[in-house]
Amino acid sequence: MIKSLVNPCSFPSSRLDGCSRQVKCRGTKMELTLTQPDDWHLHLRDGDLLQVVLPHSAHHFGRAIVMPNLKPPISTTAAALAYRESILKALPPGSNFNPLMTLYLTDTTSADEIKLARRSGAVFAVKLYPAGATTNSQDGVTDLFGKCIPVLEEMVEQNMPLLVHGEVTDPKVDIFDREKVFIDTVLQPLIQRLPKLKIVMEHITTMDAVRFVESCKEGFVAATVTPQHLLLNRNDIFQGGLQPISNDIDRPYNFIINSPAIVSAVTSGSKKFFLGTDSAPHEKRKKECPCGCAGIYNAPVALSLYAKVFEEAGALDKLEAFTSFNGPDFYGLPRNTIKIKLKRSPWKVPEAFSFSFGDIIPMFAGETLGWQLATY
Repeated sequence: MIKSLVNPCSFPSSRLDGCSRQVKCRGTKMELTLTQPDDWHLHLRDGDLLQVVLPHSAHHFGRAIVMPNLKPPISTTAAALAYRESILKALPPGSNFNPLMTLYLTDTTSADEIKLARRSGAVFAVKLYPAGATTNSQDGVTDLFGKCIPVLEEMVEQNMPLLVHGEVTDPKVDIFDREKVFIDTVLQPLIQRLPKLKIVMEHITTMDAVRFVESCKEGFVAATVTPQHLLLNRNDIFQGGLQPISNDIDRPYNFIINSPAIVSAVTSGSKKFFLGTDSAPHEKRKKECPCGCAGIYNAPVALSLYAKVFEEAGALDKLEAFTSFNGPDFYGLPRNTIKIKLKRSPWKVPEAFSFSFGDIIPMFAGETLGWQLATY
């Protein structure tokens, strides 16, 4: 529901037709009532870092698919259950946040482990990291078709989605072509071999990925989209000098000048795209070092940024489906019933979140954003 306090003539009539009929003129502010969103791609880390970043995600989202690339990786159901318990213990009092666990796919993952994961009721997907592709991916898959087909076949039987980090690691492939080559050499053959396998392309970055997802059968292939890939491109990595804190510098292929195509896809109303922040916190000193860690910490600002994108696209009436409906529908889970409110009210992003072990710098640190949770 959109309750507007602006002149409705400032919105295209087609957009008003898709919104709530309760649009009223009351000055210069706007308020959105949304079903509580979920985050379908989240890094919570562990230890001290988990303790301090979890409240931001729990404050904004009802559920989250929690990524398993810890040290050691969460590659068994027993490890996933233990990790889930540590997350629940770290939640703020009264939080309703529900962590949805994933397994880290390896060359030795067994079909029996997939059965056990499904029976657990706590594991909802399996994550494919090509070995060496990103943070803590050294234990990832080296030969998907040669070593993992029995596991993937069992995932079809268990209706367990495969979440893919869509990047080839061949050093001969240009870094800006790695997502496209992954689609051509891995995903297309995989779908042909296992057409009923549910797949989520995580944090898509290119027009090629958009076209691929759009070409696939609805309900079997989908994609998560981050705020950074809607708002930034590779020029932003170097604007005013190299920006290791606010940009994912270890994965520059992620910032390709295709963001208009991605914006168009997510604001179109397509059910194949849904919210996944890929919020990935690191302490400042681990970003500002000779081999900086990949990741952007966007959990405190993600909803504000998604609202900004949809507002600028004239598609606020499509925001709720993207944030709150498409993800649970794809995973076969019930939609949340709690409602939240976003208000159009400027607020300044903190320069840093400081803790005893160091600082975490959020995306758009020190900048003013236009949307915030009404209770924030």
